[in-house]
Amino acid sequence: MQRVRRFTKFRIRPAVYRDTRPVRIAAWAVEGEPVPFAEAVQEQYEPFALGRAWGRPWGTTWFDVSGEVPAEWAGGQAELVVDLGFTGDQPGFQAEGTVYRPDGEIVKAIEPYNSWVPLPEPGPFRLLIEAAANPIVQVPYEYEPTAMGDKATAGEEPLYRLKELCVASRDRQVWDLLQDVTALDGLVDVLPEQGSRRAEIVYALERMVDVMDPEDIAGTAARGQEVLAPVLASRAADSSLIVSAVGHAHIDCAWLWPVRETVRKVARTFANVLDLSGRHPEFVFAASSAQQYAWLKETQPRLFERVRRAVAEGVIRPVGGMWVESDTNMPSGEALVRQFVLGKRFFAEEFGVESEEVWLPDSFGYTAALPQIARAAGARYFLTQKPSWNETNAMPHSSFHWEGIDGSRLFTHFPPAETYNSDLGAADLARTERTYRQKGAARHVLGLYGWGDGGGGPTREMLAAAERKRDLDGSPRVRMDDPDSFFRAAEAELPAPPVWVGEMYLELHRGTLISHARSKRGNRHSEALLREAELWAATAALRSGAPYPYDELRRIWETVLLLQFHDILPGTSIAWVHQDAERDYDRVAGELDSLVATALDALGGGEGDGAPVAANAGPYPLHGVPAAGIGPASPPPAAAPRQVNDRFVLDDGLLHAEIDGRGTVVSLVDPVADRQLLPQGVAGGVLQLFRDTPREWDAWDINDEDKRSGRDLVEPVSVGIVDDAVVVRHERGETVITMSVRLSEGKLTYAFDIDWHESQKLLKLAFPLDIRADRSTSEIQFGHLHRPIHQNTSWDAARFETVAHRWVHVGEPGYGVALANDVVYGHDIRNGQGPGGRPMTTVRLSLLRAPRYPDPAADQGRHTFSVSLRPGGIPDAVADGYTLQLPLRTVPGGAVEPLLEVSDPAVVVESVKLAEDRSGDLVVRLYEAHGNRSRANVRTRFSWREALATDLLERAVESEAVRGAEPGGEVALELRPFELLTLRFRDPVAEEPAGARHTSMS
Repeated sequence: MQRVRRFTKFRIRPAVYRDTRPVRIAAWAVEGEPVPFAEAVQEQYEPFALGRAWGRPWGTTWFDVSGEVPAEWAGGQAELVVDLGFTGDQPGFQAEGTVYRPDGEIVKAIEPYNSWVPLPEPGPFRLLIEAAANPIVQVPYEYEPTAMGDKATAGEEPLYRLKELCVASRDRQVWDLLQDVTALDGLVDVLPEQGSRRAEIVYALERMVDVMDPEDIAGTAARGQEVLAPVLASRAADSSLIVSAVGHAHIDCAWLWPVRETVRKVARTFANVLDLSGRHPEFVFAASSAQQYAWLKETQPRLFERVRRAVAEGVIRPVGGMWVESDTNMPSGEALVRQFVLGKRFFAEEFGVESEEVWLPDSFGYTAALPQIARAAGARYFLTQKPSWNETNAMPHSSFHWEGIDGSRLFTHFPPAETYNSDLGAADLARTERTYRQKGAARHVLGLYGWGDGGGGPTREMLAAAERKRDLDGSPRVRMDDPDSFFRAAEAELPAPPVWVGEMYLELHRGTLISHARSKRGNRHSEALLREAELWAATAALRSGAPYPYDELRRIWETVLLLQFHDILPGTSIAWVHQDAERDYDRVAGELDSLVATALDALGGGEGDGAPVAANAGPYPLHGVPAAGIGPASPPPAAAPRQVNDRFVLDDGLLHAEIDGRGTVVSLVDPVADRQLLPQGVAGGVLQLFRDTPREWDAWDINDEDKRSGRDLVEPVSVGIVDDAVVVRHERGETVITMSVRLSEGKLTYAFDIDWHESQKLLKLAFPLDIRADRSTSEIQFGHLHRPIHQNTSWDAARFETVAHRWVHVGEPGYGVALANDVVYGHDIRNGQGPGGRPMTTVRLSLLRAPRYPDPAADQGRHTFSVSLRPGGIPDAVADGYTLQLPLRTVPGGAVEPLLEVSDPAVVVESVKLAEDRSGDLVVRLYEAHGNRSRANVRTRFSWREALATDLLERAVESEAVRGAEPGGEVALELRPFELLTLRFRDPVAEEPAGARHTSMS
């Protein structure tokens, strides 16, 4: 085989292009950001020579290339061969090019493993290449800080040298021989070493070398093919797996490149796909993310029209139905709903299609709320491969039912090649055979092939591999297919698939719950403001006839949903991406505040007796203001702190707290239950600092072993009383942590103001509690999840950092403690023993970290957090979470009655808005929040003709949850635990308000 491989590399491969001709090259370097073709084609180009350097980091150079295809090359084998200076083996992570005809039509892309362009029949030609000098930010498995992720620090020195640009004639027979050899050579490495099939292949490859003339590859290629033909004709075993090969290019909306570069990557990839589709009738390409199609429509309308035709012809399949391939751990329930609403509406409006699968191959774990949300959006199937990255435990199934917190199920498949970037090579297909866990019971698996992450998609070599492995001994059978056909076949052959219940926790990338906290704050704040804007705009539309800002809200939702992409919200992108994200969040906040102000003004702002009132956008009454209503507020004052000897005491009759000179809580008593919440001799509210040096994947990972290096921050520079708070101040080098502790309504609240300048450190807030618990409860989308907090199994031990939204709860029968927050997602909850051997449960919230890759300045600067603690049950935790996220908004004017009220606090109103079809119908989304079967009446303060249960796209569906509806009055509901329900009120008309009513939505 050494002889065969040397012959292939140095004889066959160089002979693919048997003749070349030079071309004329001129270039123009763009001074700033990329420009459209119409502008670039008008510029002055200067002669440019091969070997010359080009491309400052993130810059663009246009090459004007002209030449002639010789008359003797007729037959369509003439190609322009381009090497922009490609390095390494990372397509999509370095220089790339988009090739245009002089009329502005895109031909295809130029990338490291796809560096050719078809040329017309003999005669002169001219092409323009938009070359992107994207720096290589990722050096595999090094993760060292780099200045290349920020245009301001990346420098000006050119990154690449133009290695090759010529006209070449491709020898199709030599190319086909190369594909034959590649297919067989791959099998040599995966077949049993002593097996007869491997020996047969090795012998055939050796004979191929024998019969060919190394000095005349073109003239003897037919002999080589003749020798290999019998072994290529040997059919696969009847028991072989059937791999449904679907073209794919998982394009990250941002990661080691900014969003603006993804816009160009999308165009390049679709251009490649359209070029391939004209040559291979069976080729099918699946692409998700409505946002990426929308970019194409906006920036490359001619290419988009070609894509539209390809969708109509079935060549391109829009899949997933989401706006982007989002993170699923941190977005709110309503945000995940809108991912489907906006994504599916775009696909329906632009292409007339609706996909039935959820397509998330690369997100960092999957919330247990997703099956219900997906089913309510019309999905039946779910695809991912990310759990194959688990560092401790292997998922037990490849094809199965995934059951969510409400009992909804999705038929789920993990492509057993364990990649979405397959080349359909022997190694990937052998792994498919080896790891598919339903072998024996089923044979259908999915194979996603094409260069992804940085885009590019399938290549002609991959299609050649599929063709040769259609029925090849030693390999699974490969057939070109589409996702829907695959899922239907896979589902049909597993009538009783195994079931996985609950979240699909990724045992890796746990640090994504903490990295880039400002982006996480922006996300949480944007979600709250969107709720407010929609609620008050809908209320104003019904109460005063104010216009509803459909276009503005949709545009803002599109921005927020984009920023929930699984490499933006998790904090794992380069500095440029996060700088853009923070600016976008600031802009969104300003726009939403303006929409809220406009709606509140339409509801009577500036009227009344001049005394300010409060708008309550939350689902629970707050300080005398009804849920979803406006009225006078009477917030209780915080308990006045006092100093007693060397301690600071806070007491409001519902909770008693004592803080010592170290800034820690040394006594926390619930006088109602006559119970000390802290274990004897153990302090609470302790800031802890840990080393944070992951083994790899810096911004993505935290490692459990780093907890061994932690230390408590118990030497503050000051502790004292400031107004109604005990203020603790820590200084550590340039880092300043100010912690203000208040007590009100039985809740101890921590307000943090942190100027953070650490490197590779992790900051946690720890509350050891005198509670014997074996599980914790964490809020997720539209409900909550119980998780074991012991380490009985390897699965339990690996779950050492977990996601929660606004609250967590730990308890024992009859008693518990709720901790809520306004922006924290990462939590670390374990049971253990106190100093005297008594059982205790420690809840830690992960506040900040400071990874150095891919953004060496991650998290530096100012951050604010709020955390509250109080004795109580899960209903208290639910209410506290909403209170912190949706504080009262002080406004001028008078009281405004809510549009509706709900009789049971277990049934929570999550969204109030007008219908997406702009009919003026009112849409209300509710869910059961306590984990019980709950009955409630929704009493409306407006008249309506009909109340319907709908899916998330606001289409009528049958629902057992609606027990009755009285037009213009009440809707009676019965919801299963965590059931999600969308109600649509047709033809709503506001009633004449009967005065302010302090009623509750929940």
